Amino acid sequence: MNLFSEKKFISAKTGKGLKYLCYSPNTDGNLPLIIYLHGAGSRGTELSQLSHAGPIGELERGRNIPARMVAPQCCGDTWFELFETLIDFAESTANESGVDKSRIYLTGVSMGAYAAWQLAMTKPDMFAALVPVCGGGMYWNAARLKNIPIRAFHGALDTTVLPEESVHMVAAVNNSGGKAELTVYPDMAHNSWERAFADDEMWKWMLSQKRGQK
Repeated sequence: MNLFSEKKFISAKTGKGLKYLCYSPNTDGNLPLIIYLHGAGSRGTELSQLSHAGPIGELERGRNIPARMVAPQCCGDTWFELFETLIDFAESTANESGVDKSRIYLTGVSMGAYAAWQLAMTKPDMFAALVPVCGGGMYWNAARLKNIPIRAFHGALDTTVLPEESVHMVAAVNNSGGKAELTVYPDMAHNSWERAFADDEMWKWMLSQKRGQK
């Protein structure tokens, strides 16, 4: 956990707060920003519950990620209870000094992937790429995502969130003229984030995306 600083955000719009972890490499100049939304197992009030999973775990295992990363913690039952505060958090962290506004990336797992799909649909002009893992969303609203490059991941053996959830979202984005890809791991269950975030090619792809590029 010593890679991360622990911070608290108070929304000026809702008056509610979010604790979050923040990582920033010792690099000069504006950096990309990764916003990571955790799953249901990390809900609570102790930020230590966020460690060892997803991109946080990759940093802890020594992966070099040349980007700033923020990981808020859901203190309610679901992210949707705090959704207005989450929107304000994303906007505020994106507008901090030292952030490359053209390279803001959104990712999440399980409950956090549902929130990531929804946040991207709510603020489609903010994000350069979306990486949802074992989640789903309102596929009838997916046309709002047609300008965001997306790579989704799911386990074929997942019985917690059925892989059809990702299938429906990716198909809806592409049917609207978007650019979404889905990787289904035939031998993975709900913990498909372990393989998704260990994928060097996924990181290379995500960090190469830039808003407005063709």
